Amino acid sequence: MKTNYQLEMERVLARIEASGARPRLLLHSCCAPCSSAVLERLTHFFDITVFYYNPNIAPAEEFERRAAEQIRLAEVLPHEGRLEVLRGAYDPEVFYAACRGHEDDPEGGERCARCFRLRLGETARIAAQRGDDFFATTLSISPLKDAQRLNAIGLELAREAGVDWLPADFKKKDGYRRSCELSAQYGLYRQDYCGCVFSRRRDFRPPGREQ
Repeated sequence: MKTNYQLEMERVLARIEASGARPRLLLHSCCAPCSSAVLERLTHFFDITVFYYNPNIAPAEEFERRAAEQIRLAEVLPHEGRLEVLRGAYDPEVFYAACRGHEDDPEGGERCARCFRLRLGETARIAAQRGDDFFATTLSISPLKDAQRLNAIGLELAREAGVDWLPADFKKKDGYRRSCELSAQYGLYRQDYCGCVFSRRRDFRPPGREQ
């Protein structure tokens, strides 16, 4: 039976609001459009550091363009409390090593799971190092990303790192639609592929471009 991670997140947020606390959240983000609706939802509850860590993105120019848009969004998006961006190292070889032998996997397969684990593992490590209260990712806002798998990986890494994982399925309650609206509102660059060279193959169709 699938877990309703949207409901799980709402329970965590309700406890935080009732406590009057304002925890620190390290939020992994793949790009500004995906983070937009997530930040709009979460800044009421957390002081947030957006962690832009994506060694999977290729080419380097694409990585830089997405990084610049992430920083710009944090500057213009209305928010409560603290909101800042932490840029992670760009080392594509780390991604290729993690996914070696799975280059030809179908989109959404084991290669993607390894990519999730790589990026969330670094997020958990940095969150523990910084003393953050929670870590999370914006990835579940995409209709193409499996929230069940993402949350399973996040929970496992949380146990290893000793930092709480914020469960979520951000595509729920029109999260993806809202991210599209905010992207248009702020004129965000919206890429047409997930990020890695493998996701640009012809068998991959991003949301809204199905054929």
